[in-house]
Amino acid sequence: MSLTIYNTLTRRKEAFGPLDPANVRLYVCGPTVYDYAHIGNARPVVVFDVLFRLLRFLYGAEHVTYVRNITDVDDKINARAAQDYPESPLNEAIRKVTEKTEAQFHEDMHALGALDPTVEPRATEHIAEMCAMIDRLIAEGSAYVAEGHVLFSVSSMPDYGKLSGRSLDEMLAGARVEVAPFKKDPMDFVLWKPSKPGEPSWPSPGGIETPGRPGWHIECSAMSAAHLGKVFDIHGGGIDLVFPHHENEIAQSRCAHGTDIMAQVWMHNGFLQVEGEKMSKSLGNFVTVHELLTGWQGYAWPGEALRFNMFRTHYRQPLDWTHVSLDEAHKTLWDWYGDVEGHEPAPEVPDAIVEALSDDLNTPKVIAELHKLHGAKQFSELRAALGFLGFSGKRSNIKRNAVLQPDRVENQSKVYAPTITVSPSSEQVDDLIAARHEARKAKDFAEADRIRDELLAMGIVLKDAKDPATGELKTTWEVAR
Repeated sequence: MSLTIYNTLTRRKEAFGPLDPANVRLYVCGPTVYDYAHIGNARPVVVFDVLFRLLRFLYGAEHVTYVRNITDVDDKINARAAQDYPESPLNEAIRKVTEKTEAQFHEDMHALGALDPTVEPRATEHIAEMCAMIDRLIAEGSAYVAEGHVLFSVSSMPDYGKLSGRSLDEMLAGARVEVAPFKKDPMDFVLWKPSKPGEPSWPSPGGIETPGRPGWHIECSAMSAAHLGKVFDIHGGGIDLVFPHHENEIAQSRCAHGTDIMAQVWMHNGFLQVEGEKMSKSLGNFVTVHELLTGWQGYAWPGEALRFNMFRTHYRQPLDWTHVSLDEAHKTLWDWYGDVEGHEPAPEVPDAIVEALSDDLNTPKVIAELHKLHGAKQFSELRAALGFLGFSGKRSNIKRNAVLQPDRVENQSKVYAPTITVSPSSEQVDDLIAARHEARKAKDFAEADRIRDELLAMGIVLKDAKDPATGELKTTWEVAR
């Protein structure tokens, strides 16, 4: 089954063919760890988790290498460290911030059903590789030293701007270019810069005597090359990274390695808005994944609903994140899960689903196919394959969202509670469940179904699962939305 992907570099959808089918290589720009990830940060994680799962399905899990980096040296990290831990030395405070934030990021992304990447390198662990790359760029005449800085010379890259499709004049007009008298050209960008007193610092490349730290762009070039090679298959990220980050990655990587390309395919997911507007703290619509999981607009939403809500829009299109769309996504999952309770997973994922995903991750088409399948037994397998329930990750401690219903959050101005016509006590529910079990043991499935429907009419949804220890059927219940 052929996989096609839209390539930002060529601006067309192309058949994908890996450089080495035995080692399909994917790199995605990861988080800068200074605060909770917002829902816009989560979109590329979910998008490329789907791609990762699909590549593993097509080529075999052992033949796919997925690298997603951690940026742990940055001005924003320094500022947060000074703010949160003013009593600690800056370097110690930075360590506290990055370790805490990285753990928060992993917890939130696991809640969204994202598998861990194969490798998750930290920028501070690859300073030597960055310095070596910078020294090569200087030697090749693509970079120069100026007042303790090392800058990349954009004029040394004849087709700079090819990824974004902009001319140098257009890029200069649309970019936030740092004005510095030591630059040979306003578009030249920093590869290395001096560290301020107390900031993280390392011995500098280029013969610079004072210590310093890397610029942002060189980090990803060094880490991708270290773990995937000079040229690899797919580089991904949000559309906001096309320029300047990815444009600069391409320039410095190609010039350092003497290659025609850095990655065969460049994939970018579209922007995310909240309630029709650009997400901004000043507009009051800035929402983090942690808030959605613990309390947003009256409810703590399950990670599966967040993930499914993203699937409803094709990854390259703008996504408008609204309470209504999230509520609809959750209700759809709730209905589907109720239909497949107790079903054994099917051995294979249906071809229609694989075909839809192979068409440039066409998740809206996947959802259309799932609507056809949700009453069938194979939907149980699809839940795991797509990361909705029973995540099939390599880590044993991935957070599992066994409870699909969002919890009500107190002291919120808006609470979207379901209307339940009957409010049975826990004892009544447990008695009816016990009666249903007796009916099933007696093979009176009509009576068992009647009891289940009676509970559903009361707003109670049952979930059946086999006890791993005993193999016996175990039933839990939840209040429906």
